[in-house]
Amino acid sequence: MGRGKRSVAIFLALLLSFAMIMPIGATDISSEEQKAKEIEEQKQNAENEEAQISANLNKILDEMVEIRNSIAKKMDEIQAKEVELAAAKAQVDDQYEAMKLRIRFMYESGNTQFIEVLVKSKNFSDLINNAEYVQMVSSYDRNMLTQFQDIVTEVERQEKELKAEHEQLENMQVELQAKQASVETMLASKSQEVKELGAALAQQNEKVAQMKEAAAEAARIAAERAAAAAASTPVYGTGGASLISGNGQFAHPNPVGRISCGFGYRTHPIFGGSDFHKGLDLASPTGTPIYAADAGTVTTAGYGPSTGNWIVINHGNGLLTYYMHASALFVRSGEQVSRGQNIAAVGSTGDSTGPHLHFQVMLNGTAVNPALYL
Repeated sequence: MGRGKRSVAIFLALLLSFAMIMPIGATDISSEEQKAKEIEEQKQNAENEEAQISANLNKILDEMVEIRNSIAKKMDEIQAKEVELAAAKAQVDDQYEAMKLRIRFMYESGNTQFIEVLVKSKNFSDLINNAEYVQMVSSYDRNMLTQFQDIVTEVERQEKELKAEHEQLENMQVELQAKQASVETMLASKSQEVKELGAALAQQNEKVAQMKEAAAEAARIAAERAAAAAASTPVYGTGGASLISGNGQFAHPNPVGRISCGFGYRTHPIFGGSDFHKGLDLASPTGTPIYAADAGTVTTAGYGPSTGNWIVINHGNGLLTYYMHASALFVRSGEQVSRGQNIAAVGSTGDSTGPHLHFQVMLNGTAVNPALYL
């Protein structure tokens, strides 16, 4: 038997055990269906949130791609500015060297004042800013060097701005990476929530299905029992000779019977699940004589949906014996019977899986092991 069917069988066994006091009705099933609906709504909301978080994560990933592209582009621009700056500085150096050659030529031609300019000037900027010698530098050299120096200054400014923008982009990338990690954690948590709600929903739906199946089966069995009770009347007949067998307190009710189920816990043969068997099942062919265990008064001789044709004998002092599932009864309620009297015949009426006698001993309202009396 599969796990699902076994669960239904156990559930049904419990249902039938308490059917008279705790019936499963439409209200109970409706309540469990409402719980399933609530879980399904929670799952749907969680799935919607999961989809939104996933969309946010995709947006962050797209932004990171854009930032990476911008960083790469900015790096190219910085590299271009570095090349441009190197070229501008080279032009300044070339112009400066050319000017020094002209000053040297002037010196060699007898103008010694330019030597003092070169000696006192640490670099080009110092040279052109030295007001005392500005007029000694040709207008052309001064203008060209000033122009080149301005170019260098501008390129350096642009390069500095590009590097600042590059650093800003890298900071944005770091922030997006942190945000990505946070959103991925949220997504993992929400995905786990969806998974757990899905499992809870499946479990609740299984519970509802089991309740419906059990209720339907209980209704079917109840209908069958009602129909059997309405249609069945005890089969009465004439008993055969008496037989006293065994040396216990009671005569054996079915000496040829084989014990097919003992007293105590068992797996129910019809409904499955654990069940406490309150008597002895003595299997034998239909029609096998059933004998009274002891003298007493017949308090019940009739038909029950579960017991089938059955007899209850009161032996006094709180001691009763039950004889169930008979094919025919040979005594009626109110009769006095003797020990070993043939009171019925073995059958398979009521809840039975085959011809047998269910023999049960009750002492002060409690079932006791019949084997102790045989």
